[in-house]
Amino acid sequence: MTGKQRAYLRKLANKTDTNYQIGKDGLDSENFIALINDALEANELIKIHVLENSGYTAKSAIDLLCEYTGAEPVQAIGRRIIIYKKSAKKPKIELPL
Repeated sequence: MTGKQRAYLRKLANKTDTNYQIGKDGLDSENFIALINDALEANELIKIHVLENSGYTAKSAIDLLCEYTGAEPVQAIGRRIIIYKKSAKKPKIELPL
């Protein structure tokens, strides 16, 4: 993914609210990973808040989440992360070249 594409996705995510939270259960729950996969298929771009009691930093959470879901990291800043995965069924976001 190019810098221009990441900037475009950050711009789109800036208008959205935080969709999900990573809490004390962390990323070990298969249900949470399935929920994120479903959200990525439906929305392609999601914003997640990493709570302090989760034991993860934003950087470590985005790395693990992208590894588990096959998504692309867009941004990890503060305690918020943004990830993107193109929908296999109905792509909505058209990335710039």
